[in-house]
Amino acid sequence: MLLFVRLLGFCAVAAAIVIGWLSPPVALACGLFFGLGPGNPAPRVTAKSRLLLQTSVVGLGFGMNLAVLLAAGSVGLNLTAMSIAAIMITGWYLGTLLRIDSDTSLLISAGTSICGGSAIVAIGGLLRADARAMSVALAIVFSLNAIALFIFQPLGHSIGLSENAFGLWAAIAIHDTSSVVGAAARYGEHALAVATTVKLVRTLWIVPLALVLALLKRRNAAVVGFPWFILFFILAAGARSLWPEHEAVYQVIKRAAVTGLTLSLFLIGAGVSRESLKIAGIRPLMLGVILWFGAAVLGLLAASFFESHLGIIAG
Repeated sequence: MLLFVRLLGFCAVAAAIVIGWLSPPVALACGLFFGLGPGNPAPRVTAKSRLLLQTSVVGLGFGMNLAVLLAAGSVGLNLTAMSIAAIMITGWYLGTLLRIDSDTSLLISAGTSICGGSAIVAIGGLLRADARAMSVALAIVFSLNAIALFIFQPLGHSIGLSENAFGLWAAIAIHDTSSVVGAAARYGEHALAVATTVKLVRTLWIVPLALVLALLKRRNAAVVGFPWFILFFILAAGARSLWPEHEAVYQVIKRAAVTGLTLSLFLIGAGVSRESLKIAGIRPLMLGVILWFGAAVLGLLAASFFESHLGIIAG
């Protein structure tokens, strides 16, 4: 009976998201309520959150201009390369200083520098990391993601960031694509365009990082696949730019994509459990927080410097 009540509440929240009654932060909070409270009543459904997220990102491409993506992408390539190198080196040093096992510190560093859970899963598979190291890294990254989605928008407004600057900042400083897009969508259309593009450029670094680690660890990097959804995202933006006469259709797809993104945040939140948070430990948590704070400061400085290279974004 209790499971039925939880499942009914779970479905009610999902329906409210589809109708458009809940914003991304509220959806995530509802998911965390189930995951950390009474329990996730639909683990098989929440396991599909990554596929839903990727599909939603592709849909967002239909609301963006290809010229904007190319401009943001050219800036994002250099910006993300510098931030990833800085975070990975710092993570390795601090992990050694805090006496954290190498796999755990490497996974937390990869999750912070590239794309959260996706990087942890990909790099963890390459390293053949044990379940505890994976769980610790995922728990820390998901917890910080949840915090970021709530605090970044008011912080951006309080320090007077433009939409371009906020988009760059969010793309560098927030771990998962879902939280980056969710935070930027609340800030404005221009912020969303910049944040999504730069974040996807950042995600592409999974492949070269995996190749480098494979050489260092003498492992097979074939386990890390190319994130093809990024290519589809670019093609969607190209379709909108080449055939602008179908703008009404593109807007419908974009609205559906935003709904899918919000729903994926709810599913991600429901997938976080109390058990996963308990096993994290204080030292890995310290590493995750320090790297996240460093990424936020670095991203803010870089956003202020690189913003002028983007010009004025037109959606």
